Amino acid sequence: MKKQLYEAIQYPDEAFPYIMYTHTNHGSVPLGRGVNDLHWHEELQMTLVTKGKLTIQINGIDYELSTGQAIFINKSVLHIVTHLTPDGEYVSFNFPEKLLAFYSDSAMERNYVLPYTNSYLLSLEIRGNAAWEHEILQILYDMKKEFEWKKNWGWQYEISIKTVKLWLILISNISLPSEEAAKHSRLQQERLQLMLSFIHQNYTNNLTLKEIADAAHLSVSECTRGFKKSIHITPYDYLIKYRIKKSCVLLASTEYTITEIARRVGFNHVNHFIQSFKKHRGLTPKEFRSSSSSIF
Repeated sequence: MKKQLYEAIQYPDEAFPYIMYTHTNHGSVPLGRGVNDLHWHEELQMTLVTKGKLTIQINGIDYELSTGQAIFINKSVLHIVTHLTPDGEYVSFNFPEKLLAFYSDSAMERNYVLPYTNSYLLSLEIRGNAAWEHEILQILYDMKKEFEWKKNWGWQYEISIKTVKLWLILISNISLPSEEAAKHSRLQQERLQLMLSFIHQNYTNNLTLKEIADAAHLSVSECTRGFKKSIHITPYDYLIKYRIKKSCVLLASTEYTITEIARRVGFNHVNHFIQSFKKHRGLTPKEFRSSSSSIF
């Protein structure tokens, strides 16, 4: 199965759609989308840095967070942690907006949830500079303990109450962005998601820049400009980088020849594959395969 930008979150208990991931450079517990993994999901997300520092990119803007700081990410927003210090760790709380509404079409949903989750607000940093930010950070640490400790009777209520309290504090202290500027930002992201999804689904083919641009109904120049502004690389560079990433999986998990792997991930010539791989990974595909410490 091809890995897509969209993350369909698998909750431990479908009757309580709430999950906390713990992410390090070595992976995620439970298994999820962690460092250097561009994705989006329908759930709201609160990310708390618990060790070290990280850089998270949201719609082309880099946010640098240190231990004890957090960021809110709205639903359906493309994001990626591009850097985490070697000993770093962060936790992400993911939950659907309906948890905040109590029930469908409630006054809470109409007045305090949808106006924000359907707005052009993409993210919000919580650095601890104000009293209300300190309060949110404390709630996040408390929730982390709830998830890590033995889950006592009623723990789902405890998590839900803390989340609703956190949400009320958050929306009481922010103003929504002006519609015109924010609308452009959201549209820019939606177009980028279309083009990235197209690359992910068709990277094995001999893609042209025009085909990538057509996926979002853009001109080639607008497509290139959008990529550079949002993820700081050209569409072609992203395509090569993604092909290299997919080749690492095949190198580590199959016995296909280097030539066959090059073909399977979309390279027409094995020499181009080897040169591109060495440029991105610092070693040849053969060296990567023989390395016992391969991380991809």
